[in-house]
Amino acid sequence: MSELTYSIISENVHKILLAEERTIIHALMLILTRMKIVVEPSAVLPLAVILENPEIFRDKNIAIILSGGNLDFSQISNYQKLLD
Repeated sequence: MSELTYSIISENVHKILLAEERTIIHALMLILTRMKIVVEPSAVLPLAVILENPEIFRDKNIAIILSGGNLDFSQISNYQKLLD
């Protein structure tokens, strides 16, 4: 990470939230099956974080930008197996 990037993050970011891979896959499958939208796995990370931390986001208005369609459909069955 460059000094510029680090300084911007250290001055403006107060907290970084993480999500488990299983939750990311769950979020991906949720969007794919319920909304019929193809998004890349990295784009569902905000939803995964919300799913893992509902107390932080409860009673708040939240917008998530879903982007990209870079999804390897041959992996869908593997993702589903990880959730079973």
